[in-house]
Amino acid sequence: MNRLASLAELSSRSEPFDVVIVGGGASGLGAAVDAAVRGHSVLLVEQADFAKGTSSRSTKLVHGGVRYLKQGNVSLVLEALRERGLMCRNAPHLVHSLPFVIPNYHWWEGPFYGIGLKVYDGLAGKLGLEPSRYLNREDVIELLPNIEQQDLTGGIIYHDGQFDDSRLAINLAQTAAEHGAIVMNYVRCAGLVKDGPHVSGVKLHDEETGQEVEIRARVVINATGVFADEVRRMDDPAAKAMLSPSQGIHFVLPREFLPGDTAIMIPKTDDGRVLFAVPWHGRVVVGTTDTPVDSASLEPRALDEEIEFIFTQVSRYLTRDPTRADVLSVYAGLRPLIKADASSTAALSRDHLISISDSGLITLAGGKWTTYRKMAEDVIDHAEMIGALEHRHCSTHELAVHGAIATPAGSSHLHYYGSDAAGILALIEIDPGLGEPLHPKLEFLKAEVIWHVRHEMARTVEDVLSRRTRALLLDARASMEAAPVVASLMAQELGRDAAWETAQVATYQTLAKGYLLPD
Repeated sequence: MNRLASLAELSSRSEPFDVVIVGGGASGLGAAVDAAVRGHSVLLVEQADFAKGTSSRSTKLVHGGVRYLKQGNVSLVLEALRERGLMCRNAPHLVHSLPFVIPNYHWWEGPFYGIGLKVYDGLAGKLGLEPSRYLNREDVIELLPNIEQQDLTGGIIYHDGQFDDSRLAINLAQTAAEHGAIVMNYVRCAGLVKDGPHVSGVKLHDEETGQEVEIRARVVINATGVFADEVRRMDDPAAKAMLSPSQGIHFVLPREFLPGDTAIMIPKTDDGRVLFAVPWHGRVVVGTTDTPVDSASLEPRALDEEIEFIFTQVSRYLTRDPTRADVLSVYAGLRPLIKADASSTAALSRDHLISISDSGLITLAGGKWTTYRKMAEDVIDHAEMIGALEHRHCSTHELAVHGAIATPAGSSHLHYYGSDAAGILALIEIDPGLGEPLHPKLEFLKAEVIWHVRHEMARTVEDVLSRRTRALLLDARASMEAAPVVASLMAQELGRDAAWETAQVATYQTLAKGYLLPD
């Protein structure tokens, strides 16, 4: 992925693209991969960085949705379980099986949850992970030594998927590019181009250079997540809102709060949602909440009531209760929920919706990371019809994602790069100084920053510390201290001056302060 070459191609291009996609999150990147693999010409633009919003702020789980069984939505569970299996197979460097324990504190919980999880196992079929089973009290304590033991009767263990969301987003962008797509971050859709009543392209603004260009397209897909209604109103100012955004927050705690490699699933919190405590990158991710919000933001912030809710819920299940001083980072994400007549966002649809306006603008809304591939298949099928493109078979269910390589569990953190890890190690061979960590409390290496700039289109310190690595989520304070080192390395690669470095560090540290809990 080369940003300068892509900009030059856009400026000189006279032929329309088959498909232009606005939005560089899970749904947009998945659609770009699908369309490019089918052989269509594709342009994807993202106003900020890939996965800047919702798609980098998940619970880091690839799941069928145990709670959807309770709602009777078997078809959604079936689809998600199939997609979970495909993700494990097609991106093994990023997606893996993780054991979850549901601790039982009442006699009826074992049979109640056990039967549901056996159904969950059965629905997964040949793409299933390990089968669920009952645990006695001693088994639960052995797996979860920090679990609250008073009244504990036993538990149930089942398996679901875990992944690194923004790393998968970067790999999808690379996959799309390898199949001929042009993918660009920091290029904003400033408006739509119309021929009469029909959408025929997009007006683009490069956020770095200020350059503006009009691009023609046979079909335009709006895959902007929580911002989808804004793009719809570029087409029709009177368009009614399709989405009802909901905010979820997560805490990141030190590993001692959940030693071992087993997650906790709390099946019912005070607001009726499930709560997870999940080992991830040597830390523990705890969440999530479900709070309706009035408007979408690129940088949502945790609300006081959400913070207290998580402290209250998780403290019931751990022998050592976390305090504010223990929280390494707190992050918030917005879910693009499809509007429905419901009193609570927990009941709104997580399934995806494809809407086609009178002008031919296609909007892909809703969904979740687990089903990104199926969402992409569905929307490109529609795009071929709306854009009068040749219908071509979707083959992404068999497509290995960039970097896909089976790596042994427990290896260096570089295994998240898959086959690209060899390239990072080669940089260290040339310059051993690049093997130094960015910070004593972070495992990420200087060589990774060079790789991010050269091969992953990282443009800012935030791109590196928030999404190429996960330093911001894993330890916000340490990431702030690492920012000057990252800025210096990036400036050398990008040809930036000292003023750029200073501005980048200041901008990043202001951002990162929002990931710290106030005392």
